[in-house]
Amino acid sequence: MSNYITASVEFFFKGEKITASIELDLDQHMHSSGKLPRLYPLLASSINLDLYSYEYEMMQAENIIYSNAKGLATEHIIEGVLDAAAFENSWHESKQLEICQKIANKYLSINELQQHPELKNALLEAYRQGMKTL
Repeated sequence: MSNYITASVEFFFKGEKITASIELDLDQHMHSSGKLPRLYPLLASSINLDLYSYEYEMMQAENIIYSNAKGLATEHIIEGVLDAAAFENSWHESKQLEICQKIANKYLSINELQQHPELKNALLEAYRQGMKTL
């Protein structure tokens, strides 16, 4: 499942309304860094704002509004606000579960790990313990 979102911000500078909006492939960022990117710099870049300008400071004073979510992101937006930490945790857990599902399928012929909660929990725990030793 792919995870996408639109991030937008509106602010006023010298009486002019300025809007910045970007479409994000959340999976791309999560795969590369394990977390979501800082969005204000990306939004500023989308409208060619200098990160050291007063306009950028004005933009940062406004909240980013999230919309058009797809995938796991839909579960973590409430009234236009994204709970980034919860999304990141869910995304990592989803990837861990995918790996465990492949193992259960390959070695135990189990196609739906969710129907075996004890096995699912055991495989997830083994995966997490293995990651700690790296």
